[in-house]
Amino acid sequence: MSRLNELIQELCPDGVELKRLGDQQVCVMQRGTVITKNSIIMGEIPVIAGGKNPAYYCNQANRTGETITIAGSGAYAGFISYWNIPIFVSDAFSIKGTELCSTKYLYYLLLNMQDKIYATKKGAGIPHVHIKDVENFKIPIPPLDVQNEIVRILDTFTSHAAELQAELQARKEQYEYYRNKLLTFDKDDKNVKWMNLGEVYDIKAGKSIPASEISSKRTGEKRFPCYGGNGLRGYVSLFNQEGEKVLIGRQGALCGNVNFAEDQFYATEHAIVVSDRGYCLPRYTFYLLIIMNLNQYKTAGAQPGLSVSRLEKILLPIPSISEQQRIVSVLDKFETLVNDLTEGLPAEIAAVQEQYEYYRNKLLTFKDVGTYHGASST
Repeated sequence: MSRLNELIQELCPDGVELKRLGDQQVCVMQRGTVITKNSIIMGEIPVIAGGKNPAYYCNQANRTGETITIAGSGAYAGFISYWNIPIFVSDAFSIKGTELCSTKYLYYLLLNMQDKIYATKKGAGIPHVHIKDVENFKIPIPPLDVQNEIVRILDTFTSHAAELQAELQARKEQYEYYRNKLLTFDKDDKNVKWMNLGEVYDIKAGKSIPASEISSKRTGEKRFPCYGGNGLRGYVSLFNQEGEKVLIGRQGALCGNVNFAEDQFYATEHAIVVSDRGYCLPRYTFYLLIIMNLNQYKTAGAQPGLSVSRLEKILLPIPSISEQQRIVSVLDKFETLVNDLTEGLPAEIAAVQEQYEYYRNKLLTFKDVGTYHGASST
């Protein structure tokens, strides 16, 4: 980042001026135009309202070019987006840069202030964020050459993160393809046995434990993972299972989701513990049950659920242990690549995101004229 330091030393060595975001020299802020889905003609122009994503699409735009939007109301009131295509701003307000301040620079500044903008929400039922509560924020205005270099650096981070996300999505699709392919068997294949789930596994629900005994963090006393119907709930001081086991969520709209646990852990009454009887490798069981879409076997009603007796009747393909090992070897590599938070692509994406946020904060932190200390060259 030596180029940025050179620009700062040349153009603003003593600091930069702070100005109100609502200053007309800094940007143009505009409220959106009321529009409803029933009053528009559908098209390809995103309608920006109160959510993180377009509310719907219409055939007309009221903003073109680079535009920042801030959601006006609802659960995501205050959410910041950047657009470089024609859009229709509805239940939101827009911000565009001027000759003094570039739009993309403003976008990165506002991202750095996202929590501060969220804090302006008003209204108990449907929260709102208003222009008047945001326009008084003071922001640093370095020379345009400095702004552009900051944007270039931060764009590099976001571009790299986007490339990694695209690769992760491609790998996930590849993973799902091979998982389905490897776990699909011909019923005429003489090397595969077809058995009921209840024959192959011992299936039992876990035991209840008071919520007060579950810690959100692992401690010296509460060191055993505790799994409920939707996966890891926290940590407890005792365990009721050990070894490699597959867990099936048994209650709620998401019942049938599959998790894998190992070593010593606690399974609550909302998790069905699947223990093999010698026919299957636990990891093979894990992958097989994922593609079985167990949610389809839930009972109807206000509180959907899975019964052990119903699960026991499901017919499963059981190849040889050596074939199971081959399948697991392939799928474990994909699982690590797309889901592992310590060494797979998600870990790399998290590291890039952390680095990006660090530099965004560092590069956009200025002091007023006369007190600016300069940017680090690291």
